[in-house]
Amino acid sequence: MRLIALLALTSLLTLNPAIAKQHTRAAVQDDELIEKGDYTNSDGQEVHRPAHSKSDKIPDGASAKCRDGTYSFSTHHRGTCSRHGGVSEWLG
Repeated sequence: MRLIALLALTSLLTLNPAIAKQHTRAAVQDDELIEKGDYTNSDGQEVHRPAHSKSDKIPDGASAKCRDGTYSFSTHHRGTCSRHGGVSEWLG
């Protein structure tokens, strides 16, 4: 019975990648960050909201540093840091 349920879930995720993407999130260490919370991006992925680092180190999963000092975890360049003064530096 468990095998049948697992196979059904696997085929559902394979047939509908949007469902699988909803639960994808970059490895972000929340304890490194001051601000908490996620948003759903245009791909349906959960992404950490821009946040300040407690230690001033680049947090895991950050893709850009914004001009206001927050780190963005955006997966697309378009709109990254748009409410944070724009991109100061792309990371990686």
